[in-house]
Amino acid sequence: MNPVARRLALFGHLLQRPLLRRRLRRVGVEEVDGVPLVVLPDVFNPVVFRTGTLLARTVATSPWAAPREGSRALDLGTGSGVGAVFAARRGHRVLAADVNPAAVRCARLNALLNRLEDRIEAREGDLFAAVAGERFDLILFNPPFFRGAPRDPLDHAWRGTDVLERFAAGLPAALAPGGTLLLLLSTDGDGPTLLTALERQGFTIETAARREYWNEVLTVHAVVRREAKPPVTVL
Repeated sequence: MNPVARRLALFGHLLQRPLLRRRLRRVGVEEVDGVPLVVLPDVFNPVVFRTGTLLARTVATSPWAAPREGSRALDLGTGSGVGAVFAARRGHRVLAADVNPAAVRCARLNALLNRLEDRIEAREGDLFAAVAGERFDLILFNPPFFRGAPRDPLDHAWRGTDVLERFAAGLPAALAPGGTLLLLLSTDGDGPTLLTALERQGFTIETAARREYWNEVLTVHAVVRREAKPPVTVL
C-alpha cells in the first residue's frame, strides 16, 4: 500500500474511532456462522471489524487448518477468542494469548459459552512471551495494521511499533515442523514488510483465503516450511 493510501486509511480509521469506541465500551453479543460470542468492553470485535470473521471461517474450512493427531494451536492476539473457538471446534487443543487482559478474560468466557473450556487455555502476554519454549502445529495471527504506540489496551488491536518484526523473529521457534501459520493481512497495513521478513527466514507463503472490499483487500496467508499446496478456500 502506498504512503498516501495508508495515510488516508489511517485518517478514516481515526474518524470512525469515536463512534466505534462508544460501541466497544459496552458488552456485546455477536454471532459468527452460528457460533455465539460475548465481546467485553475494550476488546476487539471480530464482527464489527470483519477480519476476525474471515480468519475464523478460514480456520473452519481450509485444508491448511486441518488438525493432526495431538495437534496444538496458538491464537496469538486472540481478542474475543473467536479464532481459538473455531480452532477448538475443528479439533485442535488451543492456547489463546493476548497482551490485553480484558481480551484474555473474554476468550475464557467464550470458551465456556461454547463448552470448549477443556480445549482452550487463555494466557496474558506480549506475542510469544506467553508461550516461551512451546511449539504449535497451527498459529493464528491477525496483527495490528498501523504503526505507532498503542494508547490503551484496545489500541493494541490497531497499532504497534515493532510488532511485525518481533513476530517474524519469534515465529521459527514457535512453529512446529510441518506446522502452518495462518496470517491475516490487509492492504491498509504494512503486510509486505512482514511477508518479506518471513520469506527471508525460509518460509513458503501461499494464499489460503482472500476477500475484496471497496476500501481494502483482506488475505489470509498460509506460511509453512513445506511445499504442499492445499487449494484456496472461496468464502
